[in-house]
Amino acid sequence: MIAETDTLRLAPGVMLRQDRTREQWTLLGPERVLVLDELALEVVRACVQGGDSVGAGIDRLAADFQAPRTEIAGDVLELLQDMRERGFVTG
Repeated sequence: MIAETDTLRLAPGVMLRQDRTREQWTLLGPERVLVLDELALEVVRACVQGGDSVGAGIDRLAADFQAPRTEIAGDVLELLQDMRERGFVTG
């Protein structure tokens, strides 16, 4: 289970790329692709690429979206756990 104290990064071989033809952001890994919606992209940027803890990323997201932290924390942790299980993030 991912905790707020964890520091995550993209798994080896995984890259965040913008597909300009389809106007989509994706995580590209060896023989797999994950298309990101706008919220998932913001989660990756705040909690994976920022270099800070997951909790610090959740704090940034709550401030950026003016959302109650307690409401978004569970969703963010669930999304990151799914990405970890699918091999897109590690930490």
